Amino acid sequence: MDLTTEKTETAETTETTATIVTTEIEKIARAFSSHRFDQALPHLADDVVWTQVGAKPLIGRKAVKKACERTAADLAGVTTEFQRFRTVVGDESVVVDSLARYTEGDGDVSIVASCDVYDFDDERITEIVSYTVELPS
Repeated sequence: MDLTTEKTETAETTETTATIVTTEIEKIARAFSSHRFDQALPHLADDVVWTQVGAKPLIGRKAVKKACERTAADLAGVTTEFQRFRTVVGDESVVVDSLARYTEGDGDVSIVASCDVYDFDDERITEIVSYTVELPS
């Protein structure tokens, strides 16, 4: 069991929040869903399938890696604030439910609700199904 702590300090208060991460597969899924692709990509199966509902599935490690690189480039000048980020963990599956606020350098804001469902085999992601909806900001 891993205990991840985040500490926030201001002149007036110090706030510490703790999140208990129970499994390696949860760590991997949380990394992918929070755009920390460098931590998640080594855990992709060679024949991984990523279905972004409404789009053509990406098949294979190379295709998923390329999509992640494009996403990382698109988010380079964007501030991401997760307003909700929770996981549900099963034996070989993890679900990540999130609500994110993306603020671009020019001040434009997008709010996106998403749910990513991960299937694993021996700590390798074999399949991802992503449901994403942009909400009014």
